[in-house]
Amino acid sequence: MAGEGGAYRLRCSLVGHGQDVRGLTRGLFPQGGFVSVSRDRTARLWAPDGLNRGFTEMHCMSGHSNFVSCVCIIPPSDLYPRGLIATGGNDHNICIFTVDNPAPLYVLTGHKNTVCSLSSGKFGTLLSGSWDTTAKVWLNDRCMMTLQGHTAAIWAVKILPEQGLMLTGSADKTIKLWKAGRCERTFTGHEDCVRGLAILSEMEFLSCANDASVRRWKISGECLQVYYGHTNYIYSISVFPQCKDFVTTGEDRSLRIWKQGECAQTIRLPAQSVWCCCVLDNGDIVVGASDGIIRVFTESLERTASAEEIQAFENELSQASIDPKTGDLGDINADDLPGREHLKDPGTRDGQTRLVKDNGKVEAYQWSVSEARWIKIGDVVGSSGATQQTSGKVLFEGKEYDYVFTIDVNESGPSYKLPYNISDDPWLTAYNFLQKNDLNPMFLDQVANFIMDNTKGQTLLSTSAQFSDPFTGAGRYVPGSSSGSSTIPAADPFTGAGRYVPGSASNAVAPVGGVDPYTGTGAYQSTAPKVENIYFPKKDAVTFDQANPMQILGKLKELNGSATEEHKLTEDDLIILEKLLSATCNTSAETPTAQQLQTLWRAVNWPEDIVFPALDILRLSVRHPTVNENFCSEKDHVQFIILLLKFLNPKGKQANQLLALRALCNCFVSQAGQKLMMEQRDEIMTQAIEMKSGNNKNIHIALATLTLNYAVCLHKVNNIEGKAQCLSVISTVMEVVQDLEAIFRLLVALGTLISDDTNAVQLAKSLGVDSQIKKYASVSEPAKVKECCRFVLNLL
Repeated sequence: MAGEGGAYRLRCSLVGHGQDVRGLTRGLFPQGGFVSVSRDRTARLWAPDGLNRGFTEMHCMSGHSNFVSCVCIIPPSDLYPRGLIATGGNDHNICIFTVDNPAPLYVLTGHKNTVCSLSSGKFGTLLSGSWDTTAKVWLNDRCMMTLQGHTAAIWAVKILPEQGLMLTGSADKTIKLWKAGRCERTFTGHEDCVRGLAILSEMEFLSCANDASVRRWKISGECLQVYYGHTNYIYSISVFPQCKDFVTTGEDRSLRIWKQGECAQTIRLPAQSVWCCCVLDNGDIVVGASDGIIRVFTESLERTASAEEIQAFENELSQASIDPKTGDLGDINADDLPGREHLKDPGTRDGQTRLVKDNGKVEAYQWSVSEARWIKIGDVVGSSGATQQTSGKVLFEGKEYDYVFTIDVNESGPSYKLPYNISDDPWLTAYNFLQKNDLNPMFLDQVANFIMDNTKGQTLLSTSAQFSDPFTGAGRYVPGSSSGSSTIPAADPFTGAGRYVPGSASNAVAPVGGVDPYTGTGAYQSTAPKVENIYFPKKDAVTFDQANPMQILGKLKELNGSATEEHKLTEDDLIILEKLLSATCNTSAETPTAQQLQTLWRAVNWPEDIVFPALDILRLSVRHPTVNENFCSEKDHVQFIILLLKFLNPKGKQANQLLALRALCNCFVSQAGQKLMMEQRDEIMTQAIEMKSGNNKNIHIALATLTLNYAVCLHKVNNIEGKAQCLSVISTVMEVVQDLEAIFRLLVALGTLISDDTNAVQLAKSLGVDSQIKKYASVSEPAKVKECCRFVLNLL
């Protein structure tokens, strides 16, 4: 373990990959092994060699059409008791492998750029980060949700031990904490691109960045410590098991081992970019670098390499060329350097470097405390004008490129940056460069030839962007359907009667004895010893039907008196709305007319401070098939949704927020409305969830009902991405809502979403919903909350 206090020395060097080793992860099977991925487009599984100190390549996995940049292990499940291996690549894909097959089990597609980081959680969840600025949460072979909020490439992702919490680190210099798919907190402090993350505990984590620093953070947002030691970009960070010590690797050719917050040991490597590292269960450290070689270092004397192997490693190191431009050794003035006699003085700390001049050559040495000697780590070479030998070292706009050229189109004008990867097509790159910078297309040949002259070899890669119009709609209505849940003519418990005050608590008295938990006012008392699940999966939408038409019209007339001339309704208009209200509240057999709907549309566009009675007429009217078809079908649905979403503004009037939510709930009564609501789900839910922050219980009940109605539709169509969004909303709203009726409806929504769907059950568990709802299993009144909660917990 890291605490033994010994120095790390070479255990073995593994040759197998043809190019840079970009990712490493400790393996679960075989025990003591690990997986590596490379720019050579392969992943390799390594097992400890029982006979000596080395490792054997068990097999080589191929599935990517471009560089492979990251890897992680998905924990064992009943189906795959040895776990799975996930790899992400520059082809925008994630390949999932079993441990004994070189071909992928399946491929995850959805990212629009390089996938550069992966992390696995409980219950089969996988988190991926990409240069497309998004992170995605996957369950088995499906994308559950996309985390959006970063403004540049996401280089690092980690799933925290506490369920539902995820971290992302980005080239926008920030780290974000996500809970149930929503950004809870942004951590700022790094001064450059965040490259790596490592988890210390449920409460703390580490990050490393291109600013050459490591930071230790509390989940609550506080930066506890900053560690300095590296002299260039830090690419990778890995934690020792069962302690807070860690290792880092970077662009300064070094692996650094940190103990008790100090850099305890620096190991130089004969490669410029040390891309990745991982710590094995026995405390050994595996590193991958730009020379394509994997090296393992150990504290254990039994596992240390032979004297010959260590000498060969030191010889390789001593022959390395160090470019002074990298800044790894500080500013160098060769004329001021001492000779070899300077090496007679011992160093003062492990990893200290000393430059000496020997026969006109500048040599770099590093002090080893454990061996009490200076070890040569390379020759310092002058600027040779060489191209970037280290692959992908150049960063431009937060992404890695093999080259970033500076192009001067004419002497007097500005210069332009042209990023290029060897795998790109030079003509396409030149064309895009000219388009982006609004330059004359006649330069195409010149720019393409410039790229080809300054690079070698190219293959074509294409990216695709997809866009689809979200709006369509149509439908059918089944006459005679009431709230979709009521079996007795009860006063609706959601809204209340009496004095017309939108947003007031319910004061309606319902007939007692109804078994449907939505309609009775008292608690649902179970008499049978075995309680039957009458709560979910819910089959029909829940609507808000309660109304006092005379009070609504009275309020409308009163406010009409104070309306401006442009908004004022005539006496005829008021009579028209009265007829509409009686037609839609089943007090007359008439069908609403086009004239009535036009008048209603004028009324709902009143100013915000007087619009609420008109909104209430809309809320009641939209339950009627004619009105539902009119507002929700192809022709008018865009303005209809825009109007309702306008009222879901956290700073708006509560009465309008409440009635807009209730109107959205009532849209579900008819097929045209359901179709529209499902097509606009993402936008509606994103806006509606903002209503959670107030403390109005009726608004919370309406928000819970909207979620429940979505759950009813999603249960029928089994859309897992939609279910993921709904589960995220339920988890988020559960945290703030106090009202037990709202909680009850969220529980029914949850039960409906996860009924008959193992993927949804796994996703709910990974979001930690089970621990969120446990407390409601012991609620005494109303009993329906406790019973419904227990049924949900049985599924989880």
